[in-house]
Amino acid sequence: MLQDPKSVRYYQRVTDSMVDLWRRGYRFDDLRLYVDGYLAALRHADVLEPYLIHRLEEETMRFLRDPSNFLETQPEPDYY
Repeated sequence: MLQDPKSVRYYQRVTDSMVDLWRRGYRFDDLRLYVDGYLAALRHADVLEPYLIHRLEEETMRFLRDPSNFLETQPEPDYY
């Protein structure tokens, strides 16, 4: 569980981006490459401690492996 405010913010950004990419037609392998690049950029920029990046990676992979995060939700029809 992420508790550091910065790492939570980065987690929200990367997971929102993954869902957006999924809706645009990208698939699991593409999302995995995106996450790998995102985490590599965080490591290179030294914006978080290495152990926080590792935790972020674990949580992001858990999010990616859960199929319920990528279900298409259909809006409910309006009946008058």
